[in-house]
Amino acid sequence: MTATYTHTFDTPVYKGTVSVNTGLFINGKFVEPVLKQSIETVNPVTGEVIAKVSAGTSEDVDIAVAAAKKAFKSSWGLKVPGHQRGRMLGKLADLIEEHKDELAALESLDTGKLFLHTSKFEVPTAVQVSRYFAGWADKNYGQTIETDESKFAYTRHEPIGVVAAIAPWNYPLLTSFIKVVTALATGNTVVVKPSEVTPLSILKVAEYFNAAGFPPGVVNIVNGYGQTVGQALADHRDIGKLTFTGSTLVGRKIMESAAKTNLKRVTLELGGKSPTLVFDDADLQRAVTGTVLNIFHNSGQMCTAGSRIYVQEGIYDRFVEAFAAAARGIKVGNGFDGNCDQGPLVSEIQMKRVLGYVESGKAEGAKVLTGGSRQGDKGFFVPPTIFVNTTPDMKIVREEIFGPVCMIIKFKTEEEAIEHANDTEYGLSCQVFSQDISRALRVAHALEAGQALINGIGGGVGVPFGGIKQSGFGKELGQHALEAFTTVKAVHVNL
Repeated sequence: MTATYTHTFDTPVYKGTVSVNTGLFINGKFVEPVLKQSIETVNPVTGEVIAKVSAGTSEDVDIAVAAAKKAFKSSWGLKVPGHQRGRMLGKLADLIEEHKDELAALESLDTGKLFLHTSKFEVPTAVQVSRYFAGWADKNYGQTIETDESKFAYTRHEPIGVVAAIAPWNYPLLTSFIKVVTALATGNTVVVKPSEVTPLSILKVAEYFNAAGFPPGVVNIVNGYGQTVGQALADHRDIGKLTFTGSTLVGRKIMESAAKTNLKRVTLELGGKSPTLVFDDADLQRAVTGTVLNIFHNSGQMCTAGSRIYVQEGIYDRFVEAFAAAARGIKVGNGFDGNCDQGPLVSEIQMKRVLGYVESGKAEGAKVLTGGSRQGDKGFFVPPTIFVNTTPDMKIVREEIFGPVCMIIKFKTEEEAIEHANDTEYGLSCQVFSQDISRALRVAHALEAGQALINGIGGGVGVPFGGIKQSGFGKELGQHALEAFTTVKAVHVNL
């Protein structure tokens, strides 16, 4: 028998009881792992254990992949028309919307996120994603191609087969969901590995797949560590596609495994060191507000975090003053209190990693304007931290920190700003603030990144997302995402 974890919330922002099965979800059922191992998930606010979830191994991966492969051939794939897949995805969206507050509370408990953010943004976005790809399920078709009078040719967009989806801990529900529903809309079956740090929300969603009518084996969830479950998925010869969000280091290992086994297709959404460029003519308040949100939201635990802030010299002093004041005004605390702006980092390991970068910046001569140390001795809280007086070769300027830490750097000319912004191995996102739309567009086009945000933040489930350089390749969201989960077959008909 698998275990069930139940938590009763009695907070200013949410009151209720949520239960989640902590087993592995394979072939439509919650099951125990072969080796009966478990992993503790920890509350980032208190540092205390929330629950134990089942920990799978390569043996469980083999079972899950076999179930997914069987389902693909017998009850999914080309056997289920797109409009039926779309109807199930629509039902799934309805179920998540119906239980949105439960899911948001579970997500906030597991990650430390503000309940306001999970309930108003993350879970509703998951609903939007499901409905968006439900609409695409019967529209991902090919074309007829003129050849000559003796024959005609056409193309088919066919599913790949079994897809592995490895999700990160910073947006565990939303990133898992984006991968899963795109794969399902295009006719694939899925084996999901949630992060071992934050597995609870996607396990809760597992029960909704059955309720929405998906056949057993179409969606499977195997909790576990990256070096066991993740590696087994990367190495598995019956998996035709792997989609991964996480660090660049792990992304390289996944590519190596894919090359050595069966040349499985890979989509990698990896790290970032995103630049923000604020020009003299920028709307100061808009620039400060957008830049604060782009680095300190989710405690800076975002691959798109705008941690390198380049400000033109004419506005530099005023920007630094306003930005530092805004950062100092951010209240850090429990996301269920209802009166704070930033929660903790996700784990003690992540907190120590971020604080290590902070100490590195101090040691290399950068100046701390605000923050710079742990807040309190309970939980994993690090307040917004701002560095100035940095140099391009400093570790904090070169490497991804993945926390609420940024540096503000003065520049003179547009050319200088572009050169410094592009001086990175990453290329995921960038921000530009200028009221001269010609310059804003020119700079956005010159910056080496998968997405460019002008005078604000991004968003929209119909807009493709993904990076270049060592931020990875392939797109999630939007119509372009369909390409990553299908193959194009050309058919020649001789008359």
